[in-house]
Amino acid sequence: MLFYPKLVVAGVLSVALAGSVFAGSHSQAQNEAAIKARQAHMDLYGFNMATLGGMAQGKIDYDANAAQAAASNIKALSGMNQMAYWLPGSDSEAMFDTRALPELWGNIDDVIAKSKALNDAATAMDAAAGKDLASLQDAIRPLGGACGACHKAYRKPES
Repeated sequence: MLFYPKLVVAGVLSVALAGSVFAGSHSQAQNEAAIKARQAHMDLYGFNMATLGGMAQGKIDYDANAAQAAASNIKALSGMNQMAYWLPGSDSEAMFDTRALPELWGNIDDVIAKSKALNDAATAMDAAAGKDLASLQDAIRPLGGACGACHKAYRKPES
């Protein structure tokens, strides 16, 4: 059962992203809705990471229950089916209001590997966050690194 979330993430992303490449064109409205959905998903990551990062940096008092809730949310987010969020033609060169680079759709194997790394780091954070501050601090760097790896490769820098 421990491997289930990892398989779900890899399976869902491989089917979703590879399938969406062949799904044909999408309407402007579909692409806009997909962008809004994935941005909301990323906002939820950011909200929960702010809690964990604030605690890890001592900017927020450590609270085991709040840390555990944030970590559990990130783990759940990393295992969600995101198929409808990543439509071809909803990239930064085709649409406004997105920073998703078109290279994402051409590097499915790498995207799947990065998604698996994120789910692995989220699972480790979920196991650590509610224990104590030191455990949270040990788990935050790999989690942030997993987020950043995908952003560095597939997110357009802010202008």
